[in-house]
Amino acid sequence: MQAETALPRADAAGTAGGRRRLRTAWVAAAAAALLLIAVVLGIAIGETDISAHTVFQVLAHQLLGQPLSAVDPITQGIVWNYRLPRALVAASCGAGLAISGVILQSLLRNALAEPYLLGISAGASTGAVLVTVAGLGAGAISMTTGAFFGAVCAFALVALLAHAAGNGGLRNSGQIVLAGIAGSQLFNALTSLVITKSGSAEQARGIMFWLLGSLSGVRWPDTLLTATVAGIGTLLCLLHARSLDAFTFGSESAAALGIPVRRVQLTLLLAAALMTAVMVSIVGAIGFVGLVIPHAARLMVGVRHRRLIPASALIGAVFLIAADVVSRTLIAGQVLPIGVITALVGAPVFALILLKAQGRRA
Repeated sequence: MQAETALPRADAAGTAGGRRRLRTAWVAAAAAALLLIAVVLGIAIGETDISAHTVFQVLAHQLLGQPLSAVDPITQGIVWNYRLPRALVAASCGAGLAISGVILQSLLRNALAEPYLLGISAGASTGAVLVTVAGLGAGAISMTTGAFFGAVCAFALVALLAHAAGNGGLRNSGQIVLAGIAGSQLFNALTSLVITKSGSAEQARGIMFWLLGSLSGVRWPDTLLTATVAGIGTLLCLLHARSLDAFTFGSESAAALGIPVRRVQLTLLLAAALMTAVMVSIVGAIGFVGLVIPHAARLMVGVRHRRLIPASALIGAVFLIAADVVSRTLIAGQVLPIGVITALVGAPVFALILLKAQGRRA
């Protein structure tokens, strides 16, 4: 009798597992389709609109070797060499910044935490102006390289400050937040000093445009770098999804559940810092993505990180592609800094999220 009873239970468990896997496959397919649609629209929409049919023709020609007809070389170059890398970099940066926001908000247990909280953006800005305005490296160092090293130096400084304030350890998130604020103020002051002392009006205008976020100069090597970093960062976070769930109740509760608190904190904070450093070094400082997107994803899929991480990555990718399209088309003949668009959209959205959360608590 026990064996006969166990068989239906096993069949039911197998059926439920099959349904769960099927549902997961459908969700993954829908997410991939949504991202593909966003990328195609990011390629098609611009100062010169290109039909989706033409976009697919060019992609089929470049990727599959299909014959290309009725598409002039200029349009082909716009699609393959300019807009496709731009859309892919936007997607990778949006996903990376959103994942970094998830990490920081979970580990620091601070709803206002975002990637730039650690001073990484400010450090990248200082590195960029030292190369482009002050002439550091005598032309041997690119602005992207200078921005990356500036971001890494800023994170190192913030980590040292927080470590020293904790008497040899990061005992609470407040130390990291305060160290990040101090580091941001220091590097912002250095950036202003360099621009004021060394830059011409034209140089200052160019660097200010970059500091607000720009995808204008991205090319295929940037696509490979940002996609690789975002992919590795997302995979690393998924591997630590259970640990991030445990940190929801605090580091002491996580330790009680058997989570190696210090190792997980350092690993994920370093991952967030490096993702942000790479993204900022290529596209500049784009705000609100790491702050707003994780909150929006929580409203859609809940707080479990196994669902929250991929949802945040997808929403961040689609959001930044859309913001880039708006930045190129909002004013005819002019490209706005993408950070302006993310702030104009992100600030009201974040206000609505706060009001909705307040209404739930009430």
